[in-house]
Amino acid sequence: MMELMPLFMFLTICFVLMLGFPVAFTLGGTALAFAGIGLLTGTFDGAFLEALPNRLFGLISNQTLMAVPFFVFMGVMLQKSKVAEDLLESMSILFGSWPGGVGIAVTVVGMLMAASTGIVGATVVTMGLISLPTMIKQGYDPKLATGAICATGTLGQIIPPSIALVILGDVLSSAYQQAQLSMGIFSPKTVSVGDLFVGAIIPGLILVALYGLYIYVTALLKPEAAPAISRKEMIDNHTHDHLIKIIFFGLLPPLILIISVLGSIVGGVATPTEAAAVGAFGATVLAALRKQLSLTCLKDVCQQTTQVTCMVFMIFIGAAIFSLVFRGFGGEELIQSVFESIPGGALGAMLVVMIVIFLLGFILDFIEITFVVVPIVAPILLAMGLDPVWLGIMIAINLQTSFLTPPFGFALFYLRGVAPPEVKTSDMYKGVIPFIIIQLLLLIGLAFFPELATWLPEQVYGS
Repeated sequence: MMELMPLFMFLTICFVLMLGFPVAFTLGGTALAFAGIGLLTGTFDGAFLEALPNRLFGLISNQTLMAVPFFVFMGVMLQKSKVAEDLLESMSILFGSWPGGVGIAVTVVGMLMAASTGIVGATVVTMGLISLPTMIKQGYDPKLATGAICATGTLGQIIPPSIALVILGDVLSSAYQQAQLSMGIFSPKTVSVGDLFVGAIIPGLILVALYGLYIYVTALLKPEAAPAISRKEMIDNHTHDHLIKIIFFGLLPPLILIISVLGSIVGGVATPTEAAAVGAFGATVLAALRKQLSLTCLKDVCQQTTQVTCMVFMIFIGAAIFSLVFRGFGGEELIQSVFESIPGGALGAMLVVMIVIFLLGFILDFIEITFVVVPIVAPILLAMGLDPVWLGIMIAINLQTSFLTPPFGFALFYLRGVAPPEVKTSDMYKGVIPFIIIQLLLLIGLAFFPELATWLPEQVYGS
């Protein structure tokens, strides 16, 4: 019975979270409660908790994780400076006359906003407030409109640079070194956040292209579901010079900023933290040039950045306590024995992990899963010979799919909160189904062709 304590602890945490308790305190509090039980029954070695101060100090002083507040600041500043509105207007002008043009514009803008914020809730809410009323007014089918917004809002999991990939990259880096040491490799190779960024580019672009293709084909087959904007209507609303000005000033500055941040990381010019700091500064300059920067705006941005950063790091601390107690109860050995008994070896174990992570995505956010589940399963999977970049991309897309899936998908809850009353929840559920199928097809493609994630990092870094 006592050897199943890690399983009981994990199930207890899931149950307490479903009751609505805060994640960070649930992780730490439940773990400490089980540690207390273990100390009383003599089944837990208190020496594991003695490692907690060093673990927390290493966490707080982690240079890579310093990128988190900078990326949050960058994303919130771009939101506050109304970049998304101008981006959507620019893209609507560029694609509006195409079948499904506004939907394609929403997809591209959602991709750019996802790259700048990396937070699913922020992107879905922003795109819901800005683009959903426009699409409904344009005559779009509510199912297609809400499905496109939810799907593009979750792109922050896979489109670099994003907070999700920064955190996942840091966790996978530690897991990869741990896996190699367990195999007796004492000069271990490393995997960086940059590797994960580069590995995510091709799958991310494929996903965006498939979204756009689906909207375009739907508009061709059912023009009433995604009507195009006539050129005459566009010219009547804007002069030619005004159109050029909107496209030039609305599209180029944020695009240059995002490409510069990502390019500096991929090119090895800057670390993720340095690039994130430049991105935060660039977003501030962009807001100033657009005359949107004020003391009130700066105060709101700093307040939101502090709140999100504190939430993230409190979860880090709770997850660190959970990880120590889990290992103290022999959780790693339990998981390893389970994986070894699964038919199919590494691929069978990977399939089970993907199913578990998908289901956990209904009740846990990306950050919690990354810091609770990934450190437990990743070292074992990597020791079985799986590629760390491929594993990271698979986890990110899997969670992205989970956040879309009815009835518990987080993206659906976020959009429901800002959608007009006339938009039915059932329409939202039906609308995301095709996009879920697209993501599942990409997952299957990655499973059969890992090179989609691993080829570009090998070319860029020669590893």
